[in-house]
Amino acid sequence: MDESNKIAQEEANAQAPDPFTPLLTSTDWNAEWIRLQDFRRMADSVEFWDKRAPSFGSKDAPSPYILRFIELMDAEPGSTFLDMGCGNGGLAVPLAQAGHSVIAADFSRGMLNVLEQTVQAKGLQDRVSPVHMSWSDDWDAHDVGENCVDYAFASRSIATRDLEAALMKLNRAARKRCFCTLSTGASPRSDSRMLCELGLEDAIGRDWLYAFNILAVKGFEPEIAYIVSERNDSWATYDEALASMTRMVESAAMPLGEDRLQQAMAKLPAWLEAELVENPEAGTVNSHGETQCALTLRHPRQIGWAFISWNAR
Repeated sequence: MDESNKIAQEEANAQAPDPFTPLLTSTDWNAEWIRLQDFRRMADSVEFWDKRAPSFGSKDAPSPYILRFIELMDAEPGSTFLDMGCGNGGLAVPLAQAGHSVIAADFSRGMLNVLEQTVQAKGLQDRVSPVHMSWSDDWDAHDVGENCVDYAFASRSIATRDLEAALMKLNRAARKRCFCTLSTGASPRSDSRMLCELGLEDAIGRDWLYAFNILAVKGFEPEIAYIVSERNDSWATYDEALASMTRMVESAAMPLGEDRLQQAMAKLPAWLEAELVENPEAGTVNSHGETQCALTLRHPRQIGWAFISWNAR
C-alpha cells in the first residue's frame, strides 16, 4: 500500500465507529429527544389549554381509548393514582367512580376548573384532589412526593423537552407501577397516512421509542401494549381543509428541509381532492364536543398510542 492510500485508510479507520462499542445501549436517547424538540412546533401554552378546556373531550361516557387505558393498568381495588396532565378528568373521573383515589394534576387552571365542576356534580370530592402543577415544577412543593401513590401515569400528556426527567418523576411518585402513552406514528395533530402518501414517511417521529429506550437503558423492563383511536376531522370548506392539512405538512416537514416541504406541498391539493368527501355526520357533536362540519376525509385519521408500563423502584 502506497503512502497516500495508507493515510486515507488510517483516516477512514479513525472516523469509523469502534466495532465493539454498543451503539444501541450507549446512545443518549434523551439527548436525541431534546434535539428533536428543536424541530417541532412550540410547546403548548397554558393559555391555549385554558381556552380549549370548556369543550375538550366533553362527553358523559368514557371513550374506547379511556376504557382500554384503564383495562391495561389492571389496578388493584381501592388504589391511589397520580394522573399527570389530567386535562378535564377523562381518566380521573372514571377512576374515582370505580372507587380509587386520584391526585389529578395539570398546568392548565382552565382544565382543572372544568374537572372541579365535574367532580362536584358527581359527588367525587373525597376521591379526586386537583393540583395545579406542571412537569417542570417542584412536585414535592405540591405534596406530590416520593412513593405518594400506588400508580402514576401520564396519558397522552408527556409534551416535555426533558423526557427522561418526566419519566423519572412518575417513577419517583409511584410505589407500584407507572404508565404512559406516547404516539406510535406522527403527531396526534397530524395524519400519518397522508404524510406517507406525500413522501414524508421519515418525518413520522414514533415518540414511544424514545421513552422505551430511555427506560430500558436505565435498567427498567418496560412493557408495551397498543391503543388505536380515530379522529374524524371536519371542515366547512375545501379551503379550510387545505389550510389545516398545510399546517400538518409544514410542521412535519420542518426537520427535512425546504425542498422536501415543497415536494409534499405540490402533491397535497390532488391528495385532498381525492380524499375529501361530504360528511354524513355533519351537524352532530363529535367526541371532542365539537359540531361536525360539511366535509370530512374519506378515511378517519388513525392515531396509534403505545401504552408503556414499568415497575416503579
